[in-house]
Amino acid sequence: MDWIYYVIIGLVAVLFLLVGYFARQLLANQQIRSAQNEAKKLLASAQAKYEQMVLEAKEEAVKLRAAAEADSRERRYELQRLERRSSQREERLERKLEAVERRERGLIDREKEIDDVKAQVEEVKDKQLQRLEAISAMSSEEAKQQLLNAVEGEIKEDASRRVREWEVRFKDEIDGKARDILATTIQRCATDVVSETTVSVVHLPSDDMKGRLIGREGRNIRAMEQATGVDLIIDDTPESVTISSFDPIRREVARVALTNLILDGRIHPARIEEIVAKAKTDVEATIRIEGENAARKAGVQGLHPELVKLLGRLKFRTSYGQNVLTHSLEVTHIAGMLAAEIGANVTLAKRAAFLHDIGKAVDHDVEGPHALIGANLVKQWDKSLEVVQAISEHHGEAMTTSSLGFVVATADAISGSRLGARRESIDQYIKRIEALESVANSFPGVEKAFAIQAGREVRIIVKPDQVDDLAAMRLARDIVKKIEDSLQYPGQIKVTVLREVRAVDYAK
Repeated sequence: MDWIYYVIIGLVAVLFLLVGYFARQLLANQQIRSAQNEAKKLLASAQAKYEQMVLEAKEEAVKLRAAAEADSRERRYELQRLERRSSQREERLERKLEAVERRERGLIDREKEIDDVKAQVEEVKDKQLQRLEAISAMSSEEAKQQLLNAVEGEIKEDASRRVREWEVRFKDEIDGKARDILATTIQRCATDVVSETTVSVVHLPSDDMKGRLIGREGRNIRAMEQATGVDLIIDDTPESVTISSFDPIRREVARVALTNLILDGRIHPARIEEIVAKAKTDVEATIRIEGENAARKAGVQGLHPELVKLLGRLKFRTSYGQNVLTHSLEVTHIAGMLAAEIGANVTLAKRAAFLHDIGKAVDHDVEGPHALIGANLVKQWDKSLEVVQAISEHHGEAMTTSSLGFVVATADAISGSRLGARRESIDQYIKRIEALESVANSFPGVEKAFAIQAGREVRIIVKPDQVDDLAAMRLARDIVKKIEDSLQYPGQIKVTVLREVRAVDYAK
């Protein structure tokens, strides 16, 4: 029974296998048919798309061909247009070239005509020039020179007018500022006027002392003069003896020695030599003390002892009657204030001003102008080149290039030119007045010239028919320049040119 069971089971299994096989075959066939159908659909779709793409490509090709043909037609049209324009331009250029050639031929003809006319004009000009020369009795060169002189005169007048305008415009401003600075400086400096001479007077207790000073056969006075190097003048002046010498130090030594001899009463050659030696020592000490006091008053520190000694010698030195040491102190104060006003170095300005006349202490023994002598002396003991340069420049012996030199020169001029500062002899005064008037009278067109205000101003009267207004301005400037070049004077000189025209008529 079991085998039947197994047979049945085997049959059932075979049946299931057969059913499964047929089912798979059926399913596979169905899938194959479905795949074939799908492939047919895809092939049909692809065929349709291919045909559509071919159509679209053909249409695009047609469009591109049409566009290319249109572009080609436009380019051909543009080329044709450019060719037409080029040909037209060439035609215009040819026409212009022909016109230029015609004009050139016309210009050549015109140039020939102009040359002919120029030749005719030159011929006429020469004839007219010859006639003018014959009529005017003047050659063409003379006429040209006369014309040039006339033009030069007009240019000079115009230049003078412009210069005058500039002078008036700038002079007011500059003079105002300079006047303020100088006025402030001078007002702040008040010093006494010192006037000295080349002689000293020693008063005697009685006239009997004159005989004792002369001594037996004049031995005492000879010994005194030999020891001091001065001249003793014992004349009829009561109770006084005059000491004369151009060397102020010797004169001072003689004065001190003579005073001490009179007080001592023992007057003989040996005593005179002793007293003179002591007087020299006393004067040297006085010189040193005066130099130190002056440096302290001036506010100048650190000077070399030799410079202080030389400054002390200026106590006994005068210039035009003005004491040089007092003048140096005054110049120092003025220079310091001027330097402060213009913003310069006040310390250096005062130092240079204080030492500016130190050369006068030895100018009796050394040749040359005192400014250069002083500069060489200061250079030995003072290392400031600016101070040395200012000293050498203050009188024009060296070219003035530094502001310090201008300050010292200005202060020196202010001190020396102020009223009462210096004394002149009548002969020197007359010579200076005559020199000023002579300079003014040397110019053509001057009728009269007068020096007034002690030579501070020159009034010039000109001939109105020879000198006009502009020429009067030029004349004043020329006279000023000649005075500056040929004369020496303190301060400044004002030149005034007067031109007067009078018109007179009579009613009848």
